[in-house]
Amino acid sequence: MTRHSLAALLCCAACTHAPAVPSTSTEAAPITGGFDLASIDRKADPCDDFFQFACGGWLEKNEIPADKPRWGRFDELAEKNRTRLREMLDADAAGKGAAEDPDTQKLGDFWTSCMDEAAVEASGPAALEAELKKIDAVKDTASLEKIVATFHRNAIHPLFAFGSTQDFKDATQVIGDLDQAGLGLPDRDYYLKTDPKSADIQKIYLAHVETMFTLAGEQPADAAAHAKLVYDLEKSMAEASQTKVERRDPKNVYHRLDFDGLTKAAPHFDWAQYLADVGRADIKAINVDAPKFVETISALVKSTPMATWRAYLRWHLIHGVVGALPKKFVDENFHFMSTALTGAKELEARWKRCVRGTDGALGYSLAQSYVRQTFGTDGKARSQELIAGIEAAFKSDVDTLPWMDDATKKQALGKLAKIVNKVGYPDKWRNYEGLAIDRQSYLRNALAASAFEVQRDLNKIGKPLDRTEWDMTPPTVNAYYNPSMNEMVFPAGILQPPFFNRAASYDVNFGAIGVVMGHELTHGFDDEGRQFDGDGNLRDWWSETSGKEFDARSACVAKQFDTYVAVEDVHVNGKLTLGENLADLGGVKLAITAARDHRAGREVPVAEGFTADQQVFLGFAQVWCNKARDPFARMMASVDPHSPARFRVIGPLSNTAEFAEAFHCPAGAKMVRPPEERCKVW
Repeated sequence: MTRHSLAALLCCAACTHAPAVPSTSTEAAPITGGFDLASIDRKADPCDDFFQFACGGWLEKNEIPADKPRWGRFDELAEKNRTRLREMLDADAAGKGAAEDPDTQKLGDFWTSCMDEAAVEASGPAALEAELKKIDAVKDTASLEKIVATFHRNAIHPLFAFGSTQDFKDATQVIGDLDQAGLGLPDRDYYLKTDPKSADIQKIYLAHVETMFTLAGEQPADAAAHAKLVYDLEKSMAEASQTKVERRDPKNVYHRLDFDGLTKAAPHFDWAQYLADVGRADIKAINVDAPKFVETISALVKSTPMATWRAYLRWHLIHGVVGALPKKFVDENFHFMSTALTGAKELEARWKRCVRGTDGALGYSLAQSYVRQTFGTDGKARSQELIAGIEAAFKSDVDTLPWMDDATKKQALGKLAKIVNKVGYPDKWRNYEGLAIDRQSYLRNALAASAFEVQRDLNKIGKPLDRTEWDMTPPTVNAYYNPSMNEMVFPAGILQPPFFNRAASYDVNFGAIGVVMGHELTHGFDDEGRQFDGDGNLRDWWSETSGKEFDARSACVAKQFDTYVAVEDVHVNGKLTLGENLADLGGVKLAITAARDHRAGREVPVAEGFTADQQVFLGFAQVWCNKARDPFARMMASVDPHSPARFRVIGPLSNTAEFAEAFHCPAGAKMVRPPEERCKVW
């Protein structure tokens, strides 16, 4: 599924890029009018570097916590949410959960099993050994394929990934989806780049796999040999994988081959048996995202010795469940992540990892108390009012675009009218009936929850599309646009300060959450989203002339962001980040327009010396106050479709005439791009 979110989500067993701990600042930040006065750097010139002006005080007072690869306003809010969720889970575990909530027993048991580190230490080795013995029984292609299906049923993805998706050409259909997967490093390029830093990471990764094998009981010589087999096999898979830039074009990941076409394209894998083993022998409609990759997997199944496959499977089992294993495995995993990828200095506290794990396993049950405590009907109504303002601004913008012809404008406005807005929490809560959880084994619970979710996903194939579904749990500090559903989703988790403050002015809220809303709306019309129509189908509804005009304006944005340096010698990838940069640019434009429309005819007071327009831009910039460790910034520049926070502020604002007007920035100022270089899409 193609989906655009506001903030990147990096998932791994023992870390995330957006976890949170309390701020290391020693003084409370005074909030006036909704923006943070203490975060402002009065010494900085807003026309020279608005990120420093809006966030310099915050940057000075806040250090990245030792257990984090980055720290920002997203993280501060995520920590508040996580602390609240912990309180709820403690109550569930003590049998004091809210009577109106479903699954309090399951929530309490899952949470308790995760927090019982002594039990994990005692039972983990035996549980892992039992699973490893199953891999030892792999002697031929048939047994290899069967255990791959077993892994996939538990959300561990060696070789490839299989699940459900909407058919890009008929969004009313839910079909099977076969995609590339099976790598231990974050992206194909980690195996293929030859620069010194990449070579260092490759060596560290090889040593990490070897160490994990040793911890699992292998002799050092065997562990070293097996690690080399794993690395070489994964590199072969990486060479056949699509790049992240290639995958940004929906046409590159839509190849509906169906069952017969798949068996012809990849004949050395028994697809009929695989589908039977995952419980869906009846599936015939299948999209293959990356045909070259699947063809390569088929060839590798035929040519690769079983000893290599056994080593590969052992590694992906350990890698896939490491968060539920004894401390020695978790520590080694953290050591690798810290050394090679994130730069974090300490392992995150267990309770935080357990909150995240419980949210992943039973998130829609966990969310119900959270929503009652944090998000009332007034919050939903105010949010919807802001969205309506943003949508009205977009309609006005399209009506007056000089480069889009009337026929395309009509199609764009038709798509706008069909966008569905989901705010706060689902209308229908997800049901966990049939998921068995106890307090005895965290590993068993984690696998059971994964298997339950996999089966729920597979069961959607061939069934009527459920348009009530959410892809994020309500406590999540994020938002997304889904082009196949033509919907914007704003979880309750992000509808809190600093993004949404019911006590703040409309101008600050339009700058903060309004830009988020405009960002997601613009995703429906960015270089990916514009390829889908109002019904969620992949269809070219643009005239040739308007399409070329859009592409030229998008190329301006890509070229602009290519010039920014993410970290050290690594530049931002303008093509990889294009969709998010277009969405940021559109979000800012829509927010300032909507704010001005809302206050039209009314006198708005100056707050702490800042005009209404200035408050909008401060509200926007201050949600992006953020700092990151160099190794993490380097990784994100390679894998993340979002630009670094600094450039998410100065990039769009330097193209925005209303910003220069609000802060009286002269021509030639750093925050004012020359007219001939200014990028303007919406």
